Amino acid sequence: MHDMDDHGRSWFAVPLLAAVLLSTSCGGGRAAVTHPGSEQARSADATPSPARDRPRLVFLGDSLTAGYNLEASQAYPALIQQKIDGAGLEFEVVNAGISGDTSSGGLHRLDWVLSEGAAVLVLALGANDGLRGIDLTSTRRNLEAILDRCDREGIRVVLAGMQIPPNYGPEYSRKFRELFTELQVSRKLPTVPFLLDAVGGVDELNLADGIHPNAEGQKILAANVWTVLEPVLRELAAWRSSRG
Repeated sequence: MHDMDDHGRSWFAVPLLAAVLLSTSCGGGRAAVTHPGSEQARSADATPSPARDRPRLVFLGDSLTAGYNLEASQAYPALIQQKIDGAGLEFEVVNAGISGDTSSGGLHRLDWVLSEGAAVLVLALGANDGLRGIDLTSTRRNLEAILDRCDREGIRVVLAGMQIPPNYGPEYSRKFRELFTELQVSRKLPTVPFLLDAVGGVDELNLADGIHPNAEGQKILAANVWTVLEPVLRELAAWRSSRG
């Protein structure tokens, strides 16, 4: 994955102050709902819905997935639901993104997230670990534990790769990026190489904080994910159909 986007600007050029916003501006909030479209409302959107006939596609992530400061319908998981419906696939998207969440937070709420089951899980965590300089051994352990749980329950996983600015030095940034590649190879996972590809560092595709995608940026995130996710969903749909 190239570090430069189509505009010739580097995602790694995002300043430390902007980077810190992703990890601290929203906390790990599970706050009560306030008004539609608020961050708290989007956190509440992650509540597992009642069991339905359609298999569930769960997005486990942070503010990038929650759609920080956007309407819930503008976040990329909601846009993925539109693509699913347009493709005639029978999956129900659940946005389990919570702003400020880390790999540890995602692991700790996994029971709650999977309480209604899931056929596919998009794992989009780790960005806040990297922006906080968390020991990558801990990040790997948490992500591996989530993957192990999915393996045990027969849940297909699509991994969303991430990159971070070199605030903690180029070696840490390199090791962080390679962590996702290593998981992809060792687990043989379909992987989105870089969730923020063509969005990170592009002013017109991000909010004023310079790091959270705006509505147009979320559309590109949805396209990045859909390229990898669609074949997985079609394969699973064909398998389910063959079993009646």
